[in-house]
Amino acid sequence: MGLWTRHHLLLLLLSLLVCTCFSDPSDELCLTHLSESLLDPTKSLQNWTKTTFSNPCSGFTSYLQGATCNNGRIYKLSLSNLSLRGSISPFLANCTNLQALDLSSNALTGPIPPDLQYLVNLAVLNLSSNQLTGQIPPQLTLCAYLNVIDLHDNLLTGQIPQQLGILARLSAFDVSNNKLSGSIPTSLVNRSGNLPRFNATSFDGNKDLYGYPLPPLKNKGLSVMAIVGIGLGSGFASLVLSFTGVCIWLKVTEHKMALEEGKINHLMPDY
Repeated sequence: MGLWTRHHLLLLLLSLLVCTCFSDPSDELCLTHLSESLLDPTKSLQNWTKTTFSNPCSGFTSYLQGATCNNGRIYKLSLSNLSLRGSISPFLANCTNLQALDLSSNALTGPIPPDLQYLVNLAVLNLSSNQLTGQIPPQLTLCAYLNVIDLHDNLLTGQIPQQLGILARLSAFDVSNNKLSGSIPTSLVNRSGNLPRFNATSFDGNKDLYGYPLPPLKNKGLSVMAIVGIGLGSGFASLVLSFTGVCIWLKVTEHKMALEEGKINHLMPDY
């Protein structure tokens, strides 16, 4: 074996050794802050310690529960249904190789961090069945590879960002059972070409959300014709009541006059 070949093999072995023994400092920062922002009453994440944060991956395997690695980097975090409390750390954005984030079916509170926009490789975002509040960050549009956005069963408020409709890879979208308001963005339901369009089940359970594809009975916005109709109806009702009142008053007055006339005729002497 030539000297040149040996030299390159040695470099390859050294690179593999570095990959498996040392984690990316960004991932370490991401995991440390995420652990600090979460409360774990059932001790489901017992092996989430500073030691494992400094070296969470060994090639394609991970020492951390719920974590999956790819070439020494955190590739997927799946912490679903672990009774976790606390909030979502904005430092999750440091896990820049993350492609799937699943924190569903816990009891997380607080907002969805706009910093998630820096997860440029993110394809799956599942934060459903928590107690998250605040608005849906429009910055999620910068995660161009997003294929799934599942936020159902939370306490999210405000409008659905119109910008989310431009996510060309988005094939699953669910914001049902929140407290969202306003009109459903046409960019999500009237998508051009072969882009998936989302039906009513994606939007159900939001009291103040209206527009297609929700059924008309669930549309909370009143049309101009409806407002005019209500105005005309109330005006007509007022007119009828007024006319009825005048008629009753005339009848009562006529009756009183007839009684008075009878009294006068009775008192007058006969000639």
